[in-house]
Amino acid sequence: MPDLPTPKDAAEAALLSECWDAVLSYADLCTSGSAAATRLATEAFTHGITELRAATAASKSTGTGRRVLRLPRIPLMLTSVRAAATAWEAGGLGHRLDPDLRLWLHSEKATRYTGPPLHRPVALRGLQDMQEPDAALLWLAEVESLPLPAVARRLGLDPSAVATELTQVRALFRDRCHRNHLDTPMDADCRSYARLMDAVTRSSGAETPGDLSRHLARCVRCAEAAACLRLHGGGLPAAISGGVIGWGGRAYLERRRRAAEAGLVGGRTDATVDTGLAEGGPVRPRIGRTGILVAAAVVSALALTVSLMPFGGSHGGGTPSSGAPDERQPVAEPVPSLPVATSGSPATATATATAASTARPEAGSDPEAQGESSEPADKSHRPADVTKSASADCEVKYEIVNEWPDGFQATVTVTSAEPLSAWRLGWTFDDGQRVGQMWDGTFAQDDARVTATAADYNKSVPANGTFAFGFLGSWSGANSAPHGFTLNNGRCDDGS
Repeated sequence: MPDLPTPKDAAEAALLSECWDAVLSYADLCTSGSAAATRLATEAFTHGITELRAATAASKSTGTGRRVLRLPRIPLMLTSVRAAATAWEAGGLGHRLDPDLRLWLHSEKATRYTGPPLHRPVALRGLQDMQEPDAALLWLAEVESLPLPAVARRLGLDPSAVATELTQVRALFRDRCHRNHLDTPMDADCRSYARLMDAVTRSSGAETPGDLSRHLARCVRCAEAAACLRLHGGGLPAAISGGVIGWGGRAYLERRRRAAEAGLVGGRTDATVDTGLAEGGPVRPRIGRTGILVAAAVVSALALTVSLMPFGGSHGGGTPSSGAPDERQPVAEPVPSLPVATSGSPATATATATAASTARPEAGSDPEAQGESSEPADKSHRPADVTKSASADCEVKYEIVNEWPDGFQATVTVTSAEPLSAWRLGWTFDDGQRVGQMWDGTFAQDDARVTATAADYNKSVPANGTFAFGFLGSWSGANSAPHGFTLNNGRCDDGS
């Protein structure tokens, strides 16, 4: 299996942190198994970062000051997944791809995304015609479904003004799509409806005339354009994802929505790195060493992809969640087919805990050094719980969201009644489980005792606020829920 390219600087390390989980999520939709998904994602990311390096070098060498038309980073990497899948099909590796994708790759629908520019979907052309920071704002908010405060943090925007900026960017996208639709070679029938379609889609209260409605039911390209022009009604995210990605656009959109709802968002980067505004200038890594950032990014990506499988699935039996868009084709496709997960129902274990102390450890200190000893693995020899304090309670939810013969993926969600300037959560495993990788936090494990410490961007928690993190682990024989939860050295009652 090929290795990921080594980032040359902090900007490329941030790119890996930001994009890898999205790339792996889409690659999982495109393939027949997790191993194939990882390989496809790796090849796609390698191709994408090589393309970005070449484009950056070309823009610097010409010195013309002209903007290179390109997609924002995440959709650019997703189109690299599609390109890598095409290469697999041509190179005899098509058996590793989803069968529906293989059919799509041999249809005229696929050629639209790589054919003559004027024949490509208007959403793809419209997004490319925008300034990259504007396009990134639109994509993160509409397709990745990130909360606006998170979008503002990523792009270095004023949180109080980001909603207004998004409204302006959506209108700009509509304008670009309208212009591209008029530039598209079309027959006289489509041309006659172009201006009427523009007028009807501008107002949420305007009724669609019957003749236009019948035309949109027959003409895929005009229907795609109408979806991009209609900013109301909630159809814009699907129009963007389907028009830019192509096959599986709506299924990807649903995965990202559910991941955002669960708080499983991608890596956070500095604004100047994330937006591309500081290309050619100095960039500041978010942590001290690029190597650590890269490792954390890979950890986050692998774990997030596994966590998304129950939400949108990979392949195999089962049925999609009720009410979820069941789409795996471009936006105009009338009959969607969302892939489903192969893994069995995830096991879930929940522990509700009440903290016994308000003590706060010093930053970087080891909980074992504070006089706390790891509890024995045998439940029958657990020490008695200390007296609980009513003034400092917390609620801990431990959930195994996926499990396979020798490993599992879990998330931990903690709600603290008191504000925290930093947090450190500890627990004890009973069955010899080992944590291998963690995201949204760092970990240390001493025998059965595990301690998770906050990352620098999620260490502050308001009163009655919640923080969460996840990890990949290994197990053998049994995989019961841990016990002995502690928050900042205050012992918690795990309910056993």
